[in-house]
Amino acid sequence: MKAMILAAGKGTRVRPLTHDLPKAMIPILGKPVMEYLIEHLQRHGVTEIMINTSHQAERIEQYFGDGRRFGVNIGYSFEGHVSRGEIVPFALGSAGGMKHIQEFGGFFDETTVVICGDAIIDLDLSAAVAEHRRRGALASVVTREVPWAETPNYGVVVSDAAGRVRSFQEKPAVAEAKSNWISTGIYIFEPAVLELIPPNRIYDIGGDLFPRLVAEGLPFYAQRHAFHWIDIGRVADYWQAVQRVMRHEVPGIRIPGREVRPDVWVGLNVRVDWETVNLRGPVYLASGTHVESGCEIHGPSWIGHGCHIQRGARIVRSIVFEHTRIEREALFHEQIVSGNYCVNADGVMQLRSLDAIMPWSDARERAPLAC
Repeated sequence: MKAMILAAGKGTRVRPLTHDLPKAMIPILGKPVMEYLIEHLQRHGVTEIMINTSHQAERIEQYFGDGRRFGVNIGYSFEGHVSRGEIVPFALGSAGGMKHIQEFGGFFDETTVVICGDAIIDLDLSAAVAEHRRRGALASVVTREVPWAETPNYGVVVSDAAGRVRSFQEKPAVAEAKSNWISTGIYIFEPAVLELIPPNRIYDIGGDLFPRLVAEGLPFYAQRHAFHWIDIGRVADYWQAVQRVMRHEVPGIRIPGREVRPDVWVGLNVRVDWETVNLRGPVYLASGTHVESGCEIHGPSWIGHGCHIQRGARIVRSIVFEHTRIEREALFHEQIVSGNYCVNADGVMQLRSLDAIMPWSDARERAPLAC
């Protein structure tokens, strides 16, 4: 069994997190979200994985390399062109990216799992592929039920009692949604699907390919499985994902480091004034972090490696990215913080908070900022 991971998008709905890195590289406990996917694929015997890239492609390729340290073989398909000597990223859409790979080397020569690179899952892929084959499907989409109010965030799938997809709506308004079962971005395709995708144009799986499958009456099925699915489609989703992982609500993902107090975890070479710092778990302090006296950190909170939390700062249910300095007496409540931006749990930029943070690399060269 082969797989393709979709990772060419700009991640506009997750900005500003994706200003500095591709969406698939957004970290969960210090590890890119796509790394969890690759590990899950490997556990199900998938050893050949293609990844389409475009936006900040080099960040993905440099991190994952040829895949050998994950026990798989990874190949890349860059989407873009050269203009005046400059490489210009130009994503082809999810289905267009598949076609680009197929025309280049014919990768899709057997049943292939295609997964969006911005989610953590524990789906039994082997069972999903077996169901796909048992039904004689040309294409299958794994679905999940969500509250009706959330349907505008997803592709809505309408299927009959036998599971056959009868219609597909791409992010409909609540009043127009025909179902509250949505696509999870997990697909299973037979090679013949590639013949339906036009070459050299932007073509999307949900917006273009699925409606064509329905219109032509082809064997296209929806699957329903009980599994954990953490989608990082928006900043709010990312904040919730980290909260759930820190609360041990996601099977298979454990907090790294060692537990030095109940629900307080640390990496290597962490410096903390343990007598005066108030830590209420779950809290994770990554390697090289310095927490000065009088600080309070209330969980679920994740502090990335190389951070400096200065005296009297208070961090509540927040995420602090690596190499960030928090000024003394600063307060961060349910926020995502880096040296370049600060947003709250709903994804709203917190400009006033920027006075209290700065990249640690800059902090070594500049005088402390006033809060």
